Amino acid sequence: MSLTEQLEAMSAGSAKRIPEEARAVMMKAAQELDAQGIGDNALSVGDAFPELGLQNSDGADFDLSSLLAKGPVLINFYRGGWCPYCNLELKAYQDELETVRSLGAELVAISPETPDRAEATAAKNEISYPVLTDPQNSLAEALGIVFTLPPELEKLYEMFGNNLPEAHGEAGWRLPIPATYVVGKDGVILYAHIARDYRTRAEPADALAALKTPQAAT
Repeated sequence: MSLTEQLEAMSAGSAKRIPEEARAVMMKAAQELDAQGIGDNALSVGDAFPELGLQNSDGADFDLSSLLAKGPVLINFYRGGWCPYCNLELKAYQDELETVRSLGAELVAISPETPDRAEATAAKNEISYPVLTDPQNSLAEALGIVFTLPPELEKLYEMFGNNLPEAHGEAGWRLPIPATYVVGKDGVILYAHIARDYRTRAEPADALAALKTPQAAT
């Protein structure tokens, strides 16, 4: 099954499991995201990818430029290890890791989760590529893909056991919308898939196609 088919199957199953009141809260929050236009002005193809510091699973500073010095980088922003859609995405890209590296590129995943939680997410999904922390959502904010949860959704997340301020080490309730980028060796974005709908992710085949373009290696 393609990643899209897996996500659609999961969404259909969730619609049967999640109580109607909770679904209503989630739908309202999605409508508010659309109304706010979150992601509409996000950095995209042709823009320079921001140079902001990340952290690896040990909590040490990690600079994407160290990877770009070697070749293009495929970057996935995910919401957290608590998100089943994100876990499907992480594993789908793990399946393509050998292909990514055969193209002279590297693959990384980024979320606001603290390093210890990011490490747990990687272990749970048997991920062997870097799973990095974006402290305080700084990189997501620079890209224009971060949003603040409405109070009703905060309460719902708490009810589900997802305390985002604790998971992120950040005072507010903020998340990145799912986004996938291919950044060329020169630091310029070659491919961008930005989706407000958390059930929608970039197909690995589309990202791989961008890695195969001549611009990716220049």
